[in-house]
Amino acid sequence: MQRYGGVIALRPEHKAEYRRLHAEVWPKVLATISACHIRNYTIFLREPEDLLFSVYEYHGTDYTADMAKMAADPVTQDWWALCMPMQAPLDTRGHGEWWAPMQEVFHHD
Repeated sequence: MQRYGGVIALRPEHKAEYRRLHAEVWPKVLATISACHIRNYTIFLREPEDLLFSVYEYHGTDYTADMAKMAADPVTQDWWALCMPMQAPLDTRGHGEWWAPMQEVFHHD
């Protein structure tokens, strides 16, 4: 199992809609997340900075293939089309990244 964390800004004018969407995530999106071996997926919102922090556990054996599978799913693409305009990627993210990855520095079970 590998934990992943990421950060992205949330556009303040979309805060209420982003919360509403994530209170009722589409079942097909959730099924795809699970099918791609992701568990314990959580998104936190830090206010007043309006930063989103995500953390999840990957329990598969081929992360690249599972992320490609997720990206190819048409329902997930529709979900991202709704969510992505509400987000503002950090200027410091790497080439090709949307959410900026974070390095784990501590974990306790």
